[in-house]
Amino acid sequence: MMISPINSQSQLLDMMTALQQVASNERVAPANNDSGIGSDFSQVIRSINQQQNIAADMMTAVDTGQSDDVVGAMIASQKASLSFSMLLQARNKVLSGIDDVMRMSL
Repeated sequence: MMISPINSQSQLLDMMTALQQVASNERVAPANNDSGIGSDFSQVIRSINQQQNIAADMMTAVDTGQSDDVVGAMIASQKASLSFSMLLQARNKVLSGIDDVMRMSL
């Protein structure tokens, strides 16, 4: 399956703009019917996986000569890498918080 670089870039830009608006309190995050941290993490993991798949498809297209968008492929790759690093940092913070709670005396 080949994803058009223009569509994937515009989707990533739309997603980043929406997240920026949520982060700056300009917009309220959409309500999730499956409330809970587990479903939120699942959604984030799926999103990051999608970003990595898009970046891989774009890199493959450049490697095989189907696309000349080397800059777009590199940007998508860096965005996917940064998203994954953010996920790892969030996971580390959650685990650190759990460890702190476990060490508390009652």
